[in-house]
Amino acid sequence: MQKTLKRITPVKTEFFEKAQKRLDNLTKPLGSLGRLEEFARSLVAISENTMPVLDKKVIFTFAGDHGVAEEGVSAFPKEVTRQMVFNFLNGGAGINVLARHAGAEVVVIDIGVDYDFNPQSTPLSKSGDEGDLKGEMGGLFISKKVVMGTKNIRKQPAMTRQEAEQCIGAGIELATAYAQKGYKIFGTGEMGIANTTPSSAIAAVLTGKPVSEVTGKGTGIGDDALRNKIKVIEDAIAVNKPDPSNAVDVLAKVGGAEIGGIAGLIIGAAANGIPVVIDGFISTAGALIAYCIEPNTKDYMFAAHNSVEIGHKAMLEKIGLRPILDLDLRLGEGTGAALAMLIIEAGLKIYKEMATFGEARVSKNE
Repeated sequence: MQKTLKRITPVKTEFFEKAQKRLDNLTKPLGSLGRLEEFARSLVAISENTMPVLDKKVIFTFAGDHGVAEEGVSAFPKEVTRQMVFNFLNGGAGINVLARHAGAEVVVIDIGVDYDFNPQSTPLSKSGDEGDLKGEMGGLFISKKVVMGTKNIRKQPAMTRQEAEQCIGAGIELATAYAQKGYKIFGTGEMGIANTTPSSAIAAVLTGKPVSEVTGKGTGIGDDALRNKIKVIEDAIAVNKPDPSNAVDVLAKVGGAEIGGIAGLIIGAAANGIPVVIDGFISTAGALIAYCIEPNTKDYMFAAHNSVEIGHKAMLEKIGLRPILDLDLRLGEGTGAALAMLIIEAGLKIYKEMATFGEARVSKNE
């Protein structure tokens, strides 16, 4: 991780300026396409290419279980995590539909599911890459398993420090491998029953806000269950005493394996000069971990949307990101990232394909 962090630098302002010069010469009033122009500028600066391409897109959906599920903080049972992994691999989940719509591939990573995805006993087949497996109709499956689910954070740390660092390392490895394969933009996603609980804990610790202000109903729990969830998170923070000045300590004590994987993916993306689209609440918890480890990662992030989860806005504000969409989404998986990719790509197409005043023989304003 330390070697990777040393490779992360702020994006170069000269590329913003080059992009702005072209945008200002397109056949439109200055700044009239608003944030689409912002997205184009960012892509130029991140790629250090005045004519970037987004021909290869991938969304990484990290899966992990959580011991805190036993505290009744979710409306769904724990086994749904592994069941949804199979759904992703068979192409039947929301992320599969929206990724197909966006022209992005889906890669499902087992980083902490409490289940053995053995190819001899599951409907998976070998893909072209050694060690990778593929579902019959859906995404690629990669095992980066660090833990068989985290521990119950109400009673003890989620992981050891070493395990947390391994989760981050797994994300970095994926980012580097896919950058080397020529992928031009990444999206983050996740699956893990009860994972809004550690995400809320991370939000509370790293933003300094009370647990009640950053904890929502997740998969749709009732008011009584929400009160219990808030108490569980408060207890977890009191028992584990995560250090707000040390994001890896926070991840280890009250986080989750998939959150660590997402943080690592973002760190790896930034080190390799790849833009990364952050999905919703849980993905943003991973983004916040990455940002607190290395603030320059912010330059490489796009915030896909503003989730219904009440703690999402606080984390985005802490990082300094403005969401692209606001559609009352709260599914996760990477669904918001897939949708936002379409908008980001629209900004790039405007930048590259729209005629300049000179090309169109249109008079410029005085």
